[in-house]
Amino acid sequence: MAVCIAVIAKENYPLYIRSVPTENELKFHYTVHTSLDVVEEKISAVGKALVDQRELYLGLLYPTEDYKVYGYVTNSKVKFVIVVDSSNTSLRDNEIRSMFRKLHNSFTDVMCNPFYNPGDTIQSKAFDTMVSAMMVQT
Repeated sequence: MAVCIAVIAKENYPLYIRSVPTENELKFHYTVHTSLDVVEEKISAVGKALVDQRELYLGLLYPTEDYKVYGYVTNSKVKFVIVVDSSNTSLRDNEIRSMFRKLHNSFTDVMCNPFYNPGDTIQSKAFDTMVSAMMVQT
């Protein structure tokens, strides 16, 4: 399903980035960081409009030739970015939402761990296993 999943802190540094074809890891880092500008744009637009403030899903941030980039922001301004292969046309919007919901729930479990220091990179095996299940198996 996903080819790259990233968790970005409120201050825009990566807490967790995982990509499936490890040869393109640098490319996915670049894609995730360029999507942060679009995320900030959408967050500021939501603040001005009178739309539901509880809507965390940002939707499609931008498509490229090879990939589609989707975004999600928690109430604490932690950003989740999922990069999906453009050739996967069977993937629906509600499936992307459910992926973000699973990611958010697993992230909440990491935050509730008393041994985790907020702001550190995520090194939880349970979180990594959940992300692996969401990634494309090659």
